[in-house]
Amino acid sequence: MSNSSSITQFLLLAFADTRELQLLHFWLFLAIYLAALLGNGLIITAITCDHRLHTPMYFFLLNLSLIDLGSISTTLPKAMANSLWDTRDISYTGCAAQLFFFLFLITAEYSLLTVMSYDRYVAICKPLHYGSLLGSRACVHMAAAAWSTGFLYAVLHTANTFSLPLCHGNAVDQFFCEIPQILKLSCSDAYLREAGLIVVSVCLAFACFLFILFSYVEIFMAVLRIPSQQGRHKAFSTCLPHLAVVSLYVSTGMFAHLKPPSISFPVLNLVVSFLYSVVPPAVNPLIYSMRNQELKDALWKLAQRTLFH
Repeated sequence: MSNSSSITQFLLLAFADTRELQLLHFWLFLAIYLAALLGNGLIITAITCDHRLHTPMYFFLLNLSLIDLGSISTTLPKAMANSLWDTRDISYTGCAAQLFFFLFLITAEYSLLTVMSYDRYVAICKPLHYGSLLGSRACVHMAAAAWSTGFLYAVLHTANTFSLPLCHGNAVDQFFCEIPQILKLSCSDAYLREAGLIVVSVCLAFACFLFILFSYVEIFMAVLRIPSQQGRHKAFSTCLPHLAVVSLYVSTGMFAHLKPPSISFPVLNLVVSFLYSVVPPAVNPLIYSMRNQELKDALWKLAQRTLFH
């Protein structure tokens, strides 16, 4: 038996055993990481530089891109390094830091997506009050609340998880450090306190989900009352990217953590965890720019300014 005081590093789950596949994974991860950096970086730059995009919706989108940059940078570079150097280890401190930042950023993202659903609700259902309800100060306060929620959640869970005695070795059944895998290494009854905190967190997350659901029920009812087809299309087009991002985030996260144990095995766990931790930050810029003409115009203007001046 081992305990947490004697553990100096953890062993992460490898994506492949053969050297050829490890190098293939490295190049694949590098391509995804660079695409995420480029996509989110372009959105941040376009929103910052184009005064026409200085609105609440794009302010929240800028924050979402910042969170996505941080989120994918928390997990993927370490996976790339492990694949390149044929290693599995991560230091105890590194594991705690990775768990903290990942929790911080995914919680902040979920909180921000909840705020963004309120933004769409006010824009569609209460357009005459949009300026008063979502002024610059209110937007800053809501974004700060999303970031603060993520920070407090991460501090609480990271401190609680890494205060548990570990009795079952140091092999983490995941390609990055996360709470369920660390709890599997803890002593038999020691994890109950953290499990209780997770139950409370799930209840709060469900409340946010209900808020998002209620917002979109109201939005769809309001859109269907718009008499012109062009007006309905325009209203839907401003909501669809956010709805797609929320659906991707919630569906991959729920499947990763709520799938039945009977279909849980290492390869599937790796694929599912990759889907919810890496894919959303990489594809969110594509989702938001695909149907958004204002953002396309800003990106084209930015490209022209960069290439021809």
